[in-house]
Amino acid sequence: MGDSKEAGAECPPAGAAARGGLSLLSQGESEEPSAQGSALFLGGNEVKSRAVVKYSSAPPRTAFARLEEKTDLKLPPANWLRESAKLGPAGTTILGNSKKSKPFSSFGMAYDFIDSVGNDVDVVSDSENIKKLLKIPYSKSHVSMAVHRIGRTLLLDELDIQELFMRSSQTGDWTWLKEFYQRLIDQKWQRKKKSKEHWYQKAILSKFLYYSINGDGAAQPVPSTAEQPESSSSDQTNDSDGASWPAPFEMPSSVSEDPSASSQGSEPLEPSYIVGHVASAPKEQNLTTLFNDGENSQGLKNDFVRNILWTFEDIHMLVGSNMPIFGGGRYPAVSLRLRDNNKPINVLTGIDYWLDNLICNVPELVMCFHVNGIVQKYEMIKTEEIPNLENSNFSTKVIKDIAQNILSFLKSNCTKEGHTYWLFKASGSDIVKLYDLTTLCEETEDKYQNPFTMPVAILLYKVACNMMMKKNQNKKHYGTIRTLLLNCVKLLDKSRHPQIIASANYMLSELFQLDEPKKEESSESPLNENSDESYSEEEEEMPDSDENGSYSTSSDPSDDNKAVAIIKSVGELSVPEKYKSIHQIRPSCTFPVCHDTEERCRLVLSYVLEGLKSVDSSIKKESDLPAADPNTPIPLKYEDESTRGGPEGLEKQMALFLDKMGSLQKGNYSSQSGMIPGSWQHKMKLQLILKSSKAYYVLSDAAMSLQKYGRALRYIKLALQSHDTYCCLCTNMLSEVLLFLSQYLTLCGDIQLMLAQNANNRAAHLEEFNYQTKEDQEILHSLHRESSCQGFAWATDLSTDLESQLSVSCKCYEAANEILQFSDLKSQNPEHYVQVLKRMGNIRNEMGVFYMNQAAALQSERVVSKSVSTAEQQLWKKSFSCFEKGIHNFESIDDATNAALLLCNTGRLMRICAQAHCGAGDEFKREFSPEEGLYYNKAVDYYLKALRSLGTRDIHPAVWDSVNWELSTTYFTMATLQQDYAPLSRKAQEQIEKEVSEAMMKSLKYCDVDSVSARQPLCQYRAATIHHRLASMYHSCLRNQVGDEHLRKQHRVLADLHYSKAVKLFQLLKDAPCELLRVQLERVAFAEFQMSSQNSNVGKLKTLSGALDIMVRTKHAFQLIRKELVEEFDQPKSDESPPAADSSPSLNREEVIKLLSIFESRLSFLLLQSIKLLSSTKKKTSNTDEDGVLKTNKQIYSQLLRATANKNATLLERIDVLLHLLDQLARGGGGVQ
Repeated sequence: MGDSKEAGAECPPAGAAARGGLSLLSQGESEEPSAQGSALFLGGNEVKSRAVVKYSSAPPRTAFARLEEKTDLKLPPANWLRESAKLGPAGTTILGNSKKSKPFSSFGMAYDFIDSVGNDVDVVSDSENIKKLLKIPYSKSHVSMAVHRIGRTLLLDELDIQELFMRSSQTGDWTWLKEFYQRLIDQKWQRKKKSKEHWYQKAILSKFLYYSINGDGAAQPVPSTAEQPESSSSDQTNDSDGASWPAPFEMPSSVSEDPSASSQGSEPLEPSYIVGHVASAPKEQNLTTLFNDGENSQGLKNDFVRNILWTFEDIHMLVGSNMPIFGGGRYPAVSLRLRDNNKPINVLTGIDYWLDNLICNVPELVMCFHVNGIVQKYEMIKTEEIPNLENSNFSTKVIKDIAQNILSFLKSNCTKEGHTYWLFKASGSDIVKLYDLTTLCEETEDKYQNPFTMPVAILLYKVACNMMMKKNQNKKHYGTIRTLLLNCVKLLDKSRHPQIIASANYMLSELFQLDEPKKEESSESPLNENSDESYSEEEEEMPDSDENGSYSTSSDPSDDNKAVAIIKSVGELSVPEKYKSIHQIRPSCTFPVCHDTEERCRLVLSYVLEGLKSVDSSIKKESDLPAADPNTPIPLKYEDESTRGGPEGLEKQMALFLDKMGSLQKGNYSSQSGMIPGSWQHKMKLQLILKSSKAYYVLSDAAMSLQKYGRALRYIKLALQSHDTYCCLCTNMLSEVLLFLSQYLTLCGDIQLMLAQNANNRAAHLEEFNYQTKEDQEILHSLHRESSCQGFAWATDLSTDLESQLSVSCKCYEAANEILQFSDLKSQNPEHYVQVLKRMGNIRNEMGVFYMNQAAALQSERVVSKSVSTAEQQLWKKSFSCFEKGIHNFESIDDATNAALLLCNTGRLMRICAQAHCGAGDEFKREFSPEEGLYYNKAVDYYLKALRSLGTRDIHPAVWDSVNWELSTTYFTMATLQQDYAPLSRKAQEQIEKEVSEAMMKSLKYCDVDSVSARQPLCQYRAATIHHRLASMYHSCLRNQVGDEHLRKQHRVLADLHYSKAVKLFQLLKDAPCELLRVQLERVAFAEFQMSSQNSNVGKLKTLSGALDIMVRTKHAFQLIRKELVEEFDQPKSDESPPAADSSPSLNREEVIKLLSIFESRLSFLLLQSIKLLSSTKKKTSNTDEDGVLKTNKQIYSQLLRATANKNATLLERIDVLLHLLDQLARGGGGVQ
């Protein structure tokens, strides 16, 4: 309620119990100045009771006027039947002039204290109904109550059968219940007419209360009209035993229906009932608009003076009471009762008084005795003494047992949420029966004939809505909320209440958390959180549980089989724990088990679809809309541009963006179905559409992770279509929604890229893309009612052209990035912004590589025309532009590694450009061109930039090594081309040699031969090749150079140094024996060249000895060649058709034969020269060592000549001979040392 307040004070100890004040007032008045809650421990600590007033509309308490003896209560006071705030409704209700106990009174309280319903409270009811239930074992009167379950709370309301049947005869409703009642329960039962004595006693009591609030206490007779109200009221059948059914009856105009509308000027108590809203549900909606048959007049408001949270033992009850409470006596709070001195108090009256005082936390009862209306005396009785009064003895413990048994009985049998149960005991009968009226109604006629259907549905909705609103709501309650909403939707007529059904379906969809899909894979998993582990508890109630059998009397043939449960004898209720329920009153709140993301999203979409159907069905067609009145001016909505704030600015930006994307439609920002902006349909449809777009986004992401790219594209298309419709309808764009669009476009870009990279499976992807479920079609149909949904069609086309797919992917990322520039979204979402820029950099790299490869393909096909084509140049430009933009993207987010990779790719592009220029000109006259040099130098610049971007190897060793290798390769290629195709027409030989030397040394610098890695052998081979080429160059210079002795010496040293380094590196490699052999032969030639310039025999002999030593060291190379030849020879035996890849690429037979022939001839020459020199020196001097060497050399020379003379020897045999000769040479010394 609007003015409801809650008292949360804890109860004082027993000794301080019942010290007055029990309520909090609206309008800031104070009713009683003491504790808000207190506890009574009565009957030797047998019963615990605590009452906290949650709301009170009573004025401050005043002392009652003590009437003088002999006061005649038959004479009415002057203020009789006038509205009095002190008495509240009690004064008039006693005569039955007001709608006292209404069929929906519990619902009025439930609406006002929605937090308590379904969770904390066991029972919500009028105090009169509570008392009637607890008096069942003592009373012979009939009991007829409607019972409803909401969560763990039971709502109890009086169900006046006779009045229902009166209505049935007038309206034709409820005929099924009337027939059922007469057939099975009580064919003869009729309500007894109230006697004259009954009405006389009521009039006496009413007058007594009015006297008691009259200041002077004297009887002030009223003229002859005094008895008129009494006589007029005698026609009413409303009393404490029966409730008026409000809808078809009118109340006497002389009595105000709203007790708060009194002269004290208080605000009306009726709150503005809100149909709870989530997000877009209407913020304020009076129930009047939700009830088509006048249901709002059916007492759906809280008319009680007090709403009390009463805890009786372990039972928590929200109770409504109208009992007048007075101040005075020893305690500041007393209740006032009138008794006929000639009639003793019976047990029923005693229980009545005791429970009233307990519920209202009143510590004392003041009883006024009269004889024939003449006041005799007053007596004050403490509440705890009431059970021990003479003739009214009762056990408080038995009352406690009755309460617990009745509650357990109802808990165990009223199991279906949303159903109306009927608790019935016939007058004079000991049997209590419980029927399910909803089931009975559905078996016969339309369920909407049950007048409780609508209030129950609304309450289910409001409780669920309230639970949803709590920010810190534990997900454990999601099962409960879902059950509440499903039962609410089940009760409602779709055609009558589309708004609640749409809102309920939206809330159902909200229960399934569609979190960021990326997060789901890592830290948290909403899928698991929403599994049934948390919700399927043992205490869950099963409607058809065997426990119900304990209440059944199926063995008794006289009982009807329509009753849900039966209490065979009311006496059983007094037996402690006779009906002890093992069940907790909980809904069947298992949350659906979603085994995967798709299942979860599909559930969400099913609810969204139901919501959309409800909204669409409620929108009037154009033909149903009233024609425009020509006399009524059409309001023009305009405002000053300067007044437009942030959100409107977003719409402008969005419109410009869509226009730029080529997706802005005519008539955008308007609904095609005729929805009025701001209406509940408009707001609800916006939220449902947004929810569907999120669900499709999550589905798309899930399909993407499963590599189902066609399906992923279909889902992201639906997500973008939903979002496009949202943009068409939305009049106040939220930045959060724009962020969603950015995420959708980012994912769409990812999908298009993956489709481009998986072109080989295009048919399967196309099939998945074109498939559509019926649910998706229906949602799309609802979207098409508002928009053409073509806003982002360009992004979701499944193209067969690779370039087109890459281009669309890039455009998606660009669009996503552009959206992030709106309203400073990028600073609010830095992670997403970084991801978008990374993707932009990546797709630009992909496109750059694509264009670069196309250019390379064109270059390889170019045969006839030697000049570079325009197409090639265009591709270079496109590729370069993509790389440049990608580098900028990565640099803007400080992604040094990826920036370095793109710089590396740009370097590769420059090398391709250089290669394209090398073909120009005749092959025979070919020279290294300036264009080649320019592009190679540019490539070097980009590689160096890449290294600078990385900074150190520690940042990313693999990328660092890769860039170093590419840089080394570039220098090596440039040096090799300059060496092989020396530009002698433009540069001097010395300058070329210098440039080659520098380039080779730089290549060596970036060639890491020491680090152990997969690339180490390649680095070693490269370094060995560089040393070999440098040695060859210096060797060549030495041969061709004349003059400068210093320079010659320098070249000799450098040549020797590089040869020895090349040999060392080639010896580390197992797959380069030919290269090793060639280097060694060049070293021998170098030695021969040196020997030719020597004059002394000693010097020549020394050089010869060194050359033969080099020959001996080639043994390692021959052993490698022999090993490979043997393997090659053995292989065909085991496998007749060995794959070519199995033979080592280094073994080239022609190369081996050629080198072997050179080796044989050089060895023969050296041996001959050695023999000649040794022979000439022998004549002059006699040296035993030299004699041995000479002898050995002669033998080897002889064998070599015979071997070379044998032309039929195989390659393997020739190598074996050489290895044998080299062994001999090694043992024999080879020459003079």
